[in-house]
Amino acid sequence: MALSLHAFTLVVPDYDAAIAFYVGKVGFTLIQDTKLSEAKRWVLIAASADAACHILLARADGAEQQAAIGNQTGGRVGFFLHSDDFDADYARMMAAGVTFEETARSEPYGKVAVWRDPWGNRWDLLQLT
Repeated sequence: MALSLHAFTLVVPDYDAAIAFYVGKVGFTLIQDTKLSEAKRWVLIAASADAACHILLARADGAEQQAAIGNQTGGRVGFFLHSDDFDADYARMMAAGVTFEETARSEPYGKVAVWRDPWGNRWDLLQLT
């Protein structure tokens, strides 16, 4: 029996704003957007259409979830977007208005730059060596 990571949840303030950012600016693919009720949707995005792992965008419901928006990993980089062409993806994301906290740098494991979404979640864009 093989296990694999299918998806993880990213709590956001609004479905459409999150789709606009992650799909429209970062370049992710919208995998599924299904209305479950008047207030709830099943929204899956992924780095590419054939990616094995997805992100479930979950609109915050209540004060506790709203408090977690943008700080789901305690301020640390919690998400890692791998690129096979770092320079091109870095330039494309910068041109689209993605906020990078630093310029690209080289580390023993590869090229990396920290970026964040509009709500404060921190990500690494990286190309491994």
